[in-house]
Amino acid sequence: MTAQLFDRSRQAAHGSPGKFKTAFASGAGTCVENYDFVAYGTAAALYFGKVFFPNTDPVVGTLLAFATLAVGFFMRPVGGAIGGYLGDKHGRKPVLVGALLAMGIATVLIGCLPTYDQVGVLAPILLIIIRMIQGLAFGAEWGGAVMMTFEHAPWKKRGRFAAIPQAGNPLGITLANAAFLLSASLQTDWAWRLPFLASAVLIVVGLVVRMKLEESPEFVNAKHHGAIVKNPLATVFKNDWRNILRVISLRIVESCAYYVTATFLLSYITQNNPADRAVGLTGIVLASLIAIPVTLLAGNLTDHIGRRKLYLGGAIAVIIFGFPMFMLSNTGNPVLIVLAFVIGIGLIHATFTGTQGAWFAELFRTNTRTSGASIGYQVAASISGLAPFLAVLLAANFGWAGGASLYVLVGVIGLLGVLTTRETWGSKEKAEVDLIIAGPANNEATEASNQNVEQFHTNHS
Repeated sequence: MTAQLFDRSRQAAHGSPGKFKTAFASGAGTCVENYDFVAYGTAAALYFGKVFFPNTDPVVGTLLAFATLAVGFFMRPVGGAIGGYLGDKHGRKPVLVGALLAMGIATVLIGCLPTYDQVGVLAPILLIIIRMIQGLAFGAEWGGAVMMTFEHAPWKKRGRFAAIPQAGNPLGITLANAAFLLSASLQTDWAWRLPFLASAVLIVVGLVVRMKLEESPEFVNAKHHGAIVKNPLATVFKNDWRNILRVISLRIVESCAYYVTATFLLSYITQNNPADRAVGLTGIVLASLIAIPVTLLAGNLTDHIGRRKLYLGGAIAVIIFGFPMFMLSNTGNPVLIVLAFVIGIGLIHATFTGTQGAWFAELFRTNTRTSGASIGYQVAASISGLAPFLAVLLAANFGWAGGASLYVLVGVIGLLGVLTTRETWGSKEKAEVDLIIAGPANNEATEASNQNVEQFHTNHS
């Protein structure tokens, strides 16, 4: 018992020796995954309608291209379930490596695909199959990366560390947009092939770094003490289905709000004035760059004030900003249009992502943590993939107010999620961690206090 408490005390105080390497390796991987996923969305919007569905009406071709984009979203919960099960059953590291490898191979293959003119209907079939693999890999990636980083971190700095892989999201989005901007001047298929092929460099770097990582110390500890459950998925659905629903509601406000801003608002601005498309893209790139430090700052802030307060502020901000965001865009002023994206993505969205990693992880036990958090996260992602379509339908009937109303509605859903989800890092939890860090030799806690510490370790680590 003494050795066990001593080890726990050291882990709580300092984290693992490889905590920084793990955090940045996870961040590099999420950057690559988001680069690949966003690259597909950009290519679908700009090129795939003509390349893979040329015999259809141009509008229908674009819709079909976006349908293949949606396939990836619908596969993400499946990937989250598979990745979560494997992560809780066999370890976080294999999922990290496997997800990145699968995503990398699929992305490079897209860059090598034959077109419809070359092989006919086989081309879109291959595209759909590869897109399904992308969705599975992307679904598995998040849980492995964030949980691995969370479990390597010092317990009082878990918010800060869990935000590092989250910061890889806006970085990947920035790089993907930059890649397509650089290749846009090419007049051949290389305009869309090159960004996919270029991701191979990022993938190799990510794999090399991830292969050198140590397994999560908390998973190793759980496995050593026989705490691994036979079926993590069945166990988490049986015991923690309420927390899965909470994660879904908390994630929906973040993800839906992002897609209404980055996808629908960009489309709305372009339709009103095609010349503003470049302004909108500039706004997204600038907002994504700003989101990187804001994500890290938000994660660090949660270690001091708690997870719940920051997310509450974000949900309220979405409700307040819904209509002003479109009003700023309606002015036609480039500065105000860019400001709308910066506030929506660079500040509000980044606050959510910086908070999610630690909060979602702390809602579940170690032996079902990856499964529970991943399923909730990816189910919400698949729902959020429909947000731009819903915004278009509402705008067709109610004008820009329809899109703004959807934005406000997801804010309300997020607010309800915050109000029904407990704080996982308050004064009580901090005091319990202080007891663990002090260790049995440095405090005179009673046996009852020790039992409370044991319960905290079971519920929160």
